Amino acid sequence: MSDPHDELCPPNQEDDELTLPRASINKIIKELVPSVRVANESRELILNCCTEFIHLISSEANEVCNQRNKKTINAEHVLEALDRLGFKDYKQEAEAVLNDCKQVAAKRRRQSTRLENLGIPEEELLRQQQELFARAREEQAAAEQQQWYNVQTATLQNAEVFQKQMSQEEDDSDDY
Repeated sequence: MSDPHDELCPPNQEDDELTLPRASINKIIKELVPSVRVANESRELILNCCTEFIHLISSEANEVCNQRNKKTINAEHVLEALDRLGFKDYKQEAEAVLNDCKQVAAKRRRQSTRLENLGIPEEELLRQQQELFARAREEQAAAEQQQWYNVQTATLQNAEVFQKQMSQEEDDSDDY
């Protein structure tokens, strides 16, 4: 006769890596039923059921995705998977969670806009940017002018040295 613990909690396999974190499951259990103690065996069963549910929904959503010739599973595929697997009761709650997630993401995007957080009008920021560009162009032009001046000075000095050498050679040749 088999041990009921083995049936509820199968032995570790390679798939054991593909489970939910036990701490998360424990936290969910504690939030849902704070006044009830749950045995470790029951926690393992809940963990395995949750993992299997996710695998089931994911596989079905993948099949929906493939049937629609898509490469990425999206929310519509998951919602249809819930329907196909007979979890229509969960579909409304899943849609509500999806809408909440979309709203939170949109709010985060709005809050993370740096322009809004600065408190400076966009026109002022544009003016400041143009000033910085103008100053950078001036500095670049000054650096290029200085470089040109240095090249000219070096060329003149080289020409003077060359001319002195030539005149010395002429003087030396006159001595003979």
